[in-house]
Amino acid sequence: MIAPVTAAAQTTSAASLLDSREMHLRNVRQLTFGGQNAEAYFSFDGKRLTFQSTPREGGCDQIYTLDLADGRVSRVSTGLGRTTCSYYYPAGDRILYSSTHHWVQQCPAPPDMSRGYVWAVYPTFDIFVANADGSNLRQLTHSWGYDAEATFSPRDDRIVFTSMRDGDLDLYSMNPEGGDVRRLTDRLGYDGGAFFSPDGSKIVYRGQYPSTPEEVTDYRALLADGLIRPTRLELYVMNADGSNKQQITNNGKANFAPFWHPSSRKIIFASNVDDPRGRDFDLYLVNLDGSGWERVTYTPDFDGFPVFSPDGRYLVWASNRNQGAPGETNIFIAEWVER
Repeated sequence: MIAPVTAAAQTTSAASLLDSREMHLRNVRQLTFGGQNAEAYFSFDGKRLTFQSTPREGGCDQIYTLDLADGRVSRVSTGLGRTTCSYYYPAGDRILYSSTHHWVQQCPAPPDMSRGYVWAVYPTFDIFVANADGSNLRQLTHSWGYDAEATFSPRDDRIVFTSMRDGDLDLYSMNPEGGDVRRLTDRLGYDGGAFFSPDGSKIVYRGQYPSTPEEVTDYRALLADGLIRPTRLELYVMNADGSNKQQITNNGKANFAPFWHPSSRKIIFASNVDDPRGRDFDLYLVNLDGSGWERVTYTPDFDGFPVFSPDGRYLVWASNRNQGAPGETNIFIAEWVER
């Protein structure tokens, strides 16, 4: 069972953080205040979060942990380079994350938005493991090209991650020490954001696959410069060994950050499907066969990166709600109300 949730800096009432239409959420708490905070993931005992944060004064994303019992925040990463995509080992004693610090200690250049809205997939990202306090840092991947978006199976036997080691952005799995690497996807395009199901038997992920010669040319040109254009992402599910791939969404929008509902029969994710401008992202539920769409959040701007606690009682996500300054993204937690 998850520990009681407190936040020492909480000054806003739970009711003011909640849209009245958000019937799945109760007793919303804000856990971070200021800057850009996202991708918060529970430890397997539900007592802590690991997340990435760019402070209000600027700099690069770094990895932090947050104790849900007392609100204490501690930095795990080195403070150098750019980091992303942290995740606890099932035992809770170690944390995975990706970093560029071993190549260049400064922040890598931001993506070139003159080419449209793009994400950077920095080729200097490798996956590291450290003790939960940041000590004993060790590199797990050593291939040139993007290695990131690593998450752990509840079975404690495999890590799934995205890599460019074979020339495209595909999903791979490896053992907890970085060995026995197996390729899980091989379709041209970007595969990422993968998470194991609660029993470790399946993987949900996002994919973007160019389908016309023009799209293929654009994709390859961007990838050569360490970029992707994530304006159309669909969700997929497969067995943990890469077999039996099935498409879940098919709406041509940006559907991303999928995570398993505690029942293992649904996926919660972020999408801009209800905004004609494509700028407002909210959280949704969908069945594995693509049926049963249900909207979860309704606040303007951004709600994303939803994650259930291991016992299914809480939802953590990143949101622009209750901004202290324009553009801030913070981490929130709420009790989950099953309907």
